[in-house]
Amino acid sequence: MKLPARFPGRGGAVATPFAPEEAVKIAVSGSKAGKLVFSLGSTMESVGEVEAAAEKLAAEAGLDEDACFHVTMAVREAALNAVLHGNEYDPAKQITASFENNGKSLIVTIADEGPGLDPEKIPDPRAPENLLRGTGRGIFLIRSLMDEVHFRQLHPGTELTLIKHLAPAPQNP
Repeated sequence: MKLPARFPGRGGAVATPFAPEEAVKIAVSGSKAGKLVFSLGSTMESVGEVEAAAEKLAAEAGLDEDACFHVTMAVREAALNAVLHGNEYDPAKQITASFENNGKSLIVTIADEGPGLDPEKIPDPRAPENLLRGTGRGIFLIRSLMDEVHFRQLHPGTELTLIKHLAPAPQNP
């Protein structure tokens, strides 16, 4: 199944009919490489489904408890931002979540259909003038917990790619 045309650049991606528990089992088994892509409505339930898929992916990749928590928390925040700030809970808009274990890294992509986001305009929550403001903390958290974070404008929408590098397997002497 192809993703809808409103998600440019993803026409060749395979979308799994949404049954996240089953899809994650199929796409991510053990520490094997795998990829899962699905679209969800702009709801808090969707945020929970994305979070659960991220937690399963991180655990099955062999990350320790702290690293699993970091990936899960960062992905939850990205999905929450997509639903709340990107799509503004609009039931006509969806978020798309992509999860991949390529054997070297976990790559999670979250996209919304909102007006777009310029990451350069996100205020630094650590700046004295922003300490009491409620903006910028989520992106700051995501950047702190993941190894790489990339933004891409979709027109409409924003795509956020989160990358956590996996430790290389120990070599036998």
